[in-house]
Formats: sequence, C-alpha cells, structure tokens
Amino acid sequence: MEKPVNFKNSKGDNLVGVLDETNNKDWVLIMCHGFTSSKNTTNFVKLADMLNEKEISSLRFDFWGHGESDGNFSDITISEAVDDILNAIKFVKELGYENVGLLGSSFGGISSIMASSKTDDLSFLCLKSPVSNYWEVVEEGGKHTPEEMIDWKAKGFREYDSDGKILKLKYSFVEDFDNNKPYEVAKNIKIPTLIVHGDVDTDVPYPQSQRLVSELPNAKLITVHGADHRYTGEGQADEMLNSFYNFVLKQIENKNT
Repeated sequence: MEKPVNFKNSKGDNLVGVLDETNNKDWVLIMCHGFTSSKNTTNFVKLADMLNEKEISSLRFDFWGHGESDGNFSDITISEAVDDILNAIKFVKELGYENVGLLGSSFGGISSIMASSKTDDLSFLCLKSPVSNYWEVVEEGGKHTPEEMIDWKAKGFREYDSDGKILKLKYSFVEDFDNNKPYEVAKNIKIPTLIVHGDVDTDVPYPQSQRLVSELPNAKLITVHGADHRYTGEGQADEMLNSFYNFVLKQIENKNT
C-alpha cells in the first residue's frame, strides 16, 4: 500500500517520499532519482509495483531542492543528496526494516555510491547509469565549453533548462565535485552491487561504469546494448528494470539460504 511519508535531513529540512509498504518488514529498497527528476519517475513506480507483488517494500523520495521536498534547487550539491540518502536509510531503519537496499539513478547514482561508503546499514546497491566522474560529464564531456565554465564561476550560477523549465544552479554544485570521488571510495563498498548502463549513453559516458565495476570489490555490470541515458529504445527500459528486479530477488534469496 502506498502512503506519503516525511522525514528530515540533517539540517532539519523536510523531505517528502512515498512508502510502498507491504506486510513484510524484512526488506525495503530506497530509490534515489536523477538530477531535476523526482520520486515519481515512471521507472521507479514500475519497479515499486513489481517488488510489491513479491511483498518487498520500497521508499522513493524527492531529494532536497526537488519535487515536494524543502530546499532551493539552485543550492543542490552531491553532498546534500548524500546526506538525504543517509537520513532516508535512518528513517526506514527506525520504521523497523531489517534489510535495506539502495538504488540510485544518474545523479542519484553518484550520491548513492558516496552514501554507501559512509554506512554499514545497506545490504546491497543498485546503480542505474550512475555518474562516477562529474568533471567528465560537465566539463570534459563537452556539456560546457571552458568559456562557459569561467562564466558560470564568475556569475556564481548558470541557468539550466529542464524540459523547458529554466532553473538556476549555483557554482557551488561544481565546487563540491572534489568532495565526492566514487573511484576513490569504491574499494570500501563491499556489499553486492549491480550497475546497469547503456553503451550509447551520451549524458553519462558508459566507460565510467566500466571503470567503476573494476574498482568495486563485489560488483557486476550489465550492459544494455544500444541504450541511451533514458533507455528509450524498444524493450530497453524493461531490460533495465528486470535486471534490478532479479538482482533484488537474488539478494533476498542469498540472505535466506
């Protein structure tokens, strides 16, 4: 049964989520959306429904500055999102859930990697097209020219077009990159990890996940051939979702044997 929930981040700001609750408190999967997205992204809702049929609960929530949660989008950073995730884990543990899994998409992916390196309360990690190196995405990947980066720093903000909606994003987002380096912390994440990434993703380069899987001690990479960042090709979203679904079921099976 879906129900709206609220919990606080470390600053005391309100974060809004949806708990898809079952009668079983053994397992819960926390889902973390991408940049400018929300808890109600189609794939998260579908996966929540799939897991619910197996009596597995899930929590999907809006990051600070996104959706219904408190905060100004212009001030968002990876470190802020990491704090949100750690408080989401605390929240479900306080609700009585024994085993917690984490799924992060894109921006939510890098945030989930960093959060996983800071807690012992996770049983497994799922990463959907995760960012592992934001410098490469924002600067080296051609998203911004050197001149645009200089202008962004000088102004202190840039305007970001999110599906036709103009949002402001402060340069503090960039300054925070060096505080969050997944390749450096990956060796500390010992829990089973599944990465799913499309090999023609032009938003987050596929080679980032190829390197990440080599740095993680207990990880597998599933390549969705021909898939872009949004898995828009025929059957690609289903392949991605089924990969995570089967992985979650496998972790539960392994824990119970």
